[in-house]
Amino acid sequence: MKTITLRTLLREPVKVKRWTRSGKSVQVTDSGEPLWILQPTSAAPDEEERRRATAEILDEVLREKPSSISAARLLEDSRR
Repeated sequence: MKTITLRTLLREPVKVKRWTRSGKSVQVTDSGEPLWILQPTSAAPDEEERRRATAEILDEVLREKPSSISAARLLEDSRR
């Protein structure tokens, strides 16, 4: 279990989100006194299911016809 201060939670919530997403519990303290224990939800999506969904989306994009406009041309046009 990770332990952080309340101030850290308020200033860096992404850090706590990352820890709970990876399955770790986080204890929040204020002046050294424990306030809360944040636990990851047990209803997190299955990792294999998430990978399969991502692969399906990428396959769909790859099946599309490639654009006739190049990325370099878009970049050049945006700089004008």
